[in-house]
Amino acid sequence: MGPAPFLLYVVGIAFFCAMDAIMKHLVSQHSVLVATLWRYVAAVLFILPFWWREGRPAIRGAMLPANLLRGAMIAASAVLFFWSLTVLPLAEAVTFAFVAPLLIPPLASLLIGERLEPGSVTAGAIGFLGVLVALGADPRTLAPERLLGVGAVLLSALTYAVATVITRLRAARDGPSLLSLFGAAVPIALLVPLVAWQVPAEAWLPRGIDWLWVGLAGLFGAVALQLVTRAYARAEAQVLAPFEYTALLWAALFGWAIFAEPMSLRTMAGAAIIALACLWQARRKAVLALSSPAA
Repeated sequence: MGPAPFLLYVVGIAFFCAMDAIMKHLVSQHSVLVATLWRYVAAVLFILPFWWREGRPAIRGAMLPANLLRGAMIAASAVLFFWSLTVLPLAEAVTFAFVAPLLIPPLASLLIGERLEPGSVTAGAIGFLGVLVALGADPRTLAPERLLGVGAVLLSALTYAVATVITRLRAARDGPSLLSLFGAAVPIALLVPLVAWQVPAEAWLPRGIDWLWVGLAGLFGAVALQLVTRAYARAEAQVLAPFEYTALLWAALFGWAIFAEPMSLRTMAGAAIIALACLWQARRKAVLALSSPAA
């Protein structure tokens, strides 16, 4: 049987958050376009062994339209989110990105016909309440740069939600390795001309030890994509969406460990609400599965 889909998803989210922490460092040293491009180049190098191990599944023409759109959404989401890390703390950017799980169930219903369950909406709403508790009221004046950062995160959340729904649509058909390969190769194809157009030639390459960080970001991103794709192949998007909120726990941990961002009581209270929403969702789906007639 293997691990439960929600467990695969939670571990995948942890790897994504570790990658975000590395990218926060890289975008402080390099252009966002350059850092994002090389992160995906490194990801391809780590994805290829997964593809080879799965028997080198062939790319078919029928796969291209959905995966090209998905890749464009992934690229836009990544650039917007990584740029926001230049003006927002890691945990704060991740917190605002939690708009995405609220968008996934209605988008899945609209785009791929998943039945919108009230329980999934309730779990998402409870999880988002935890985010609001963790965020709290910010008395600071909202500077224009910070507002742009928040706007970038919100747009990133929308494009991420669309990419997630397409992942759910194609996961069982295309397989984890091909989806992961598309998820890195399409952003590379889109970012190369943007880097050539926007960035001076002497700034196209990372410097020194940053090559190590690029490699780690690629590795963590590749592992995360594999885990998340496998989870979506076995569970509906709206079932897994509330578990996206566990990213707050990981972001707070990495923010504290790497960037010395304190983890407040407010953050821990919000994390507790998020955890309860996830546990309730997992138990609810388990009860529904047990009560359903066998196929």
